[in-house]
Amino acid sequence: MIKELKYLFFLLFIFFFILLTTKYYFSDENIKKTYRSLKNLDTKTQKFIDTLQVIESDTENIIEYVENTKNENKKKYKFWDLLINNEK
Repeated sequence: MIKELKYLFFLLFIFFFILLTTKYYFSDENIKKTYRSLKNLDTKTQKFIDTLQVIESDTENIIEYVENTKNENKKKYKFWDLLINNEK
């Protein structure tokens, strides 16, 4: 008997919890607060964007290309040739 009452209490508790949370979530007051907070965030981000400074790029023509002609005697290996040589 106590076990059944305990299960009934748990089911009622879960039912009321779900009922009250959905009622609050879909209430007009909560929806208004949500839209107001979203609008407030939009205005804050727009204000922040307007105050940002734009920095000019100073990274143009920084890379210098150098030809690698120091070791002309260096043997050039190919991957497949190395595998074939290892199998022998």
